[in-house]
Amino acid sequence: MAHALVTGASRGIGRATAIALSRRGDRVAVHYGRDAAAAASTLHLLSGEGHVIVGGDLADPAEAERIVAEAEAALGDLDVLVNNAGVAPSAATEHRIADVDYDAWQGAWRQMVDVDLIAPANLSYLFARSLIARDAPGVIVNVGSRGAFRGEPDFPAYGAAKAGLHALGQSLAVALAPHKIAVATVAPGFVGTERQQAKLDGDGGDAVRAQSPFGRVGTPDEVAAAIVYLTSAEAQWASGAILDLNGASYLRS
Repeated sequence: MAHALVTGASRGIGRATAIALSRRGDRVAVHYGRDAAAAASTLHLLSGEGHVIVGGDLADPAEAERIVAEAEAALGDLDVLVNNAGVAPSAATEHRIADVDYDAWQGAWRQMVDVDLIAPANLSYLFARSLIARDAPGVIVNVGSRGAFRGEPDFPAYGAAKAGLHALGQSLAVALAPHKIAVATVAPGFVGTERQQAKLDGDGGDAVRAQSPFGRVGTPDEVAAAIVYLTSAEAQWASGAILDLNGASYLRS
């Protein structure tokens, strides 16, 4: 039985991951940023017992430290960290360079870099240092994005932050391997979460689905299944990997 902290687990990929880990027998700390009710709903869906909710703003380094400490205290140390929380592309966060003023541009970069890159870096530090102090093995999985490779013209800060997250994961994979800590990343394409449902139901939904030759978008459960594998003992040799989960909508070699 592993003890896992899943950030941004109140809905979407984070919720699906928390559920999948609990079905494996793990005890899970369900992190949320603002929506405590949604986190409680996630908690209700988990299999087994001994799970816990932890809330807070990961962009605040002190809050990040408190969240890790609370999760460790509640579960009795941590073995798995899933860095899923992030500021996703949306109408509210769009910042195409030709269309926004300088203040909006700076605000978008600060928000996305703080949450999508610096927060996972801080959490990874806190988690890894705790494992090293205990001389215990563990695993970190980062939730990156296809956008880090193909570019995000409407959300350049998002693409850059996710590219940085991919690079962070590979750097930490090398640095932490001597401590028996594996680090891997998943890079999903478009995923049909609750947040994206309005877009999929709208006029542009068919175009989004057509990005993949399968004619559909990914599901949170598909991403969660990959995370479950990458957090297993059998996946240690995948440390340093960036696993594309985009239904052949973007290919790289």
